[in-house]
Amino acid sequence: MRLKLHEVGDGDKVALLVHSIISSSDTWSRVAPRLADRGYRVIMPDLRGHGESPQADSYSPELLAADLVESLPAGADLAIGHSFGASVLSLAVEGLRPAKVVYSDPAWRFTEKAVAEIREFAQFTKVATAEAIRPMFPRWQPEDIDAELAGYARWDVRAVDWLESSHSYVPARPVVPSLVQGAGDHHLVPDELAETLRASGFEVRYVPDTGHCIHRDDLDGFLASLEGWI
Repeated sequence: MRLKLHEVGDGDKVALLVHSIISSSDTWSRVAPRLADRGYRVIMPDLRGHGESPQADSYSPELLAADLVESLPAGADLAIGHSFGASVLSLAVEGLRPAKVVYSDPAWRFTEKAVAEIREFAQFTKVATAEAIRPMFPRWQPEDIDAELAGYARWDVRAVDWLESSHSYVPARPVVPSLVQGAGDHHLVPDELAETLRASGFEVRYVPDTGHCIHRDDLDGFLASLEGWI
């Protein structure tokens, strides 16, 4: 599937930004201009069933990863994936071969409780309002709330039908130099996983006082954590 791509900037370097499920490329609306200011041409796909990309009869991490390889340029200077977008990116990195990768609070493992919560939240997205979600994300800017609601309205809830707690997408090793950026709550990147990743060759950094959407909770902290990688 050819994905809808959005671009910001016209620099000599190329950065790919991959959003998570339920969201869209709009999640990067405050990140992309900051990278463009650093000399990047920023390319942001909408995953299948999200944003302006087509919906599909089938969804899986492998299919979403194949879409990235089909739609994005290989050999980018940088690729960043957030949450489950990081999982998809880790499956696509062999084909995309960016110079460097950042996995921002990657959703590589799912518990039964998490799967149930995601499926329940999927239904909630179709009736969500700004008033309902603003208390959930108290540090977000108004434009982040607006972008989130736009993503909720457009995504295909079937895109999480494949989700099972038995799935684990933790990479065995980094294919290219790779940073794992963990949220301050250490929820998706607990200390034991960080130790395993470091032993496998990943660099791991945490951004204090942030939740799952690091780039929205603390944009300056998000970018500071990427020094040496962007």
